[in-house]
Amino acid sequence: MTVQTSAADIAPKILQGDRRALARAITLVESGRADHRAQAAALLEALAPAGRQALRIGLSGTPGVGKSTFIESFGLMLTAQGLKVAVLAVDPSSARSGGSILGDKTRMERLSRDPLAFIRPSPSQAQLGGVARRTREAVSLCEAAGFDVVLIETVGVGQSETLVAEMTDLFILLMAPAGGDELQGVKRGIMEMADMILVNKADGDLKPAAMRTVSDYAGALRLLRKRPQDPEGFPKALPVSALAEDGLAKAWQDMTTLADWRRENGHFARRRAEQSRHWFETEVREGLLAQLTATPEARAKLQALGDAVAAGRSAPAAAAAEMLAILKG
Repeated sequence: MTVQTSAADIAPKILQGDRRALARAITLVESGRADHRAQAAALLEALAPAGRQALRIGLSGTPGVGKSTFIESFGLMLTAQGLKVAVLAVDPSSARSGGSILGDKTRMERLSRDPLAFIRPSPSQAQLGGVARRTREAVSLCEAAGFDVVLIETVGVGQSETLVAEMTDLFILLMAPAGGDELQGVKRGIMEMADMILVNKADGDLKPAAMRTVSDYAGALRLLRKRPQDPEGFPKALPVSALAEDGLAKAWQDMTTLADWRRENGHFARRRAEQSRHWFETEVREGLLAQLTATPEARAKLQALGDAVAAGRSAPAAAAAEMLAILKG
């Protein structure tokens, strides 16, 4: 089957909301094979004229904070309102084998059965920050399929989570009730990126601690410089309980308020344009890197130069320059 035939065949099905076609397309964009990459590019090009957009929400938090429970409760609340919700859950991959547990569908059993929801776990493939390289393309496919909200669950919290901000409209940081020492451990960069901090598990015996934590984070956010893309009162910290399904409606109301304000003031479209440029430049850089190892001779050269550097026979800068000279022909 030719690239053109494949794109022409699957694109209309995706636009009709065909879930099997969507799953096949995401598998295609996740592939690293050259022929699959060409087919994926043709498919995305064919879908682009539809111009469909969803609200893209990135969600991050430390392990054990209850991200999957929150996403399930939050997603079910949205589908109950008639919204179509896609969840792209990026799982940790083994640096050795590339394997991935891919357990999100079992952790979100109720949401996975909802006809208005689509859950797709993807291995992070050892990418920085746990964001799969092709997640952004998967987001575009979900938008083309007519989903209203796309939730991207990322692996852990770290400085590398800036990658999430480069593909989402809102970045939500999910935290657990904790003391001041925990607040000190949160990276300033993460706090500056967050559009909203949600303190989960604000129920039962933990509710007083959660409220104190919300107050601590709210104070920390006030100390940060106000961003031009934020209306008055943002970014903010709120208490939620995914288990008791409490505070979710308020969080969603504030998310939509922020998104609507940014649309009305031009920040939304400008941010999307900046993100598209960023990912274009990323694709160019990765394509150039791939050219360095495109042939057995180039791979052997890279290995030999790496061995020379490791053995101290060559300086890293000189070896790198020699390898990069390959691109110049």
